Amino acid sequence: MSTAAAAAAAQSWCFATVTPRSRATVVASLASPSPSSSSSSSNSSNLPAPFRPRLIRNTPVFAAPVAPAAMDAAVDRLKDGFAKFKTEFYDKKPELFEPLKAGQAPKYMVFSCADSRVCPSVTMGLEPGEAFTVRNIANMVPAYCKIKHAGVGSAIEYAVCALKVELIVVIGHSRCGGIKALLSLKDGAPDSFHFVEDWVRTGFPAKKKVQTEHASLPFDDQCAILEKEAVNQSLENLKTYPFVKEGIANGTLKLVGGHYDFVSGNLDLWEP
Repeated sequence: MSTAAAAAAAQSWCFATVTPRSRATVVASLASPSPSSSSSSSNSSNLPAPFRPRLIRNTPVFAAPVAPAAMDAAVDRLKDGFAKFKTEFYDKKPELFEPLKAGQAPKYMVFSCADSRVCPSVTMGLEPGEAFTVRNIANMVPAYCKIKHAGVGSAIEYAVCALKVELIVVIGHSRCGGIKALLSLKDGAPDSFHFVEDWVRTGFPAKKKVQTEHASLPFDDQCAILEKEAVNQSLENLKTYPFVKEGIANGTLKLVGGHYDFVSGNLDLWEP
């Protein structure tokens, strides 16, 4: 078979390929039917074995469908909530909201978990305009990197360089699912989510520290320690941002760690 004929035969094989990180998946192979068996064995033996990439597809697990009436009620709850905020807060505090129409000048930048039980404005009594807030899984701050995590990096840069915040606060909390996921990660085990495991690995050094220093403690106790240790790591990661480091050196910026225990109703704050 000529080179051109071999290339044409190879091109008759069509595959769709998606290759995400290894995780628990359902694997489906998409391929055209194999070449006709009528081809001579001598010709077939001259062709390289066709490449057979596979389509890797995650299988999401969804909750039971929600009735349309329940969804409408959920939306109405938001509308009612805003109506209450408008009449009982916004309309009654023009001295607060009028200046905010011109711009913001927050004193704080707050990193908090996306957990629905944790709301930094509520727990610390911060009003609109006081805190520039970033919420994510397990309230983590990755180290400076212009290639990854640009969303977090841009928020820090804008808060420090444009808004001139004076205090960056990282607040962990009790019974954090992201911290539990981090402590549960096994080396070499496939990921179950598209993003979660990769994100919580940001706290890997804190996890190793806790496992080394508190190996004899039960899992839940290690989680409680890691909730604070991951905050300490985020505070150290903040210092890798050149504008944060400069602000600390100039005395215009301070870092503070925190932990909100919603089980006991306590808030701890500390400086690194």
